[in-house]
Amino acid sequence: MTPAELLRDSFSRIPAIIDRATDDLDAQQLAARPGPGTNTIAWLAWHTARGQDVQVAALAGTDQVWTSDGWYERFELPFGPDEMGYGMSAGDVARVVATADLLTGYLEAVTARTSEYLGGVSESDLDDVVDEDWNPPVTRGARLNSILGDCLQHAGQASYARGILERL
Repeated sequence: MTPAELLRDSFSRIPAIIDRATDDLDAQQLAARPGPGTNTIAWLAWHTARGQDVQVAALAGTDQVWTSDGWYERFELPFGPDEMGYGMSAGDVARVVATADLLTGYLEAVTARTSEYLGGVSESDLDDVVDEDWNPPVTRGARLNSILGDCLQHAGQASYARGILERL
């Protein structure tokens, strides 16, 4: 297995985690907070997809799935198309309301685009420096690993939040 194949396999596992976290919940349940000031399952699922979409599109030099495939319009969120959730206030987090089908559909579309991108990434491409603003500079491989870690962290938080909501 090449490093790019390993990354493809790892990214491909995220939608199933989010699907289990959102399964059979309505939009109101998905937007419920498991505790005061916490992130909702809807926000966590949306942000997982948005973060991956924004960062992989930047690496690939392509448009984001969010805007190019009409997801921004389908979600009808009260934010501009560039919003991805980073640094959002608790009030803004609460404004992310969506159905499970919408959340998982968007993540699946993003994952497909990520898989397509990774299909063309060679082992040497992973060593390319993509951000010189850090010390040491960030390589493509390090950025992809960071994106993956963030997605898995948020997917796990969504699963945990689901468990809390089921016990309330």
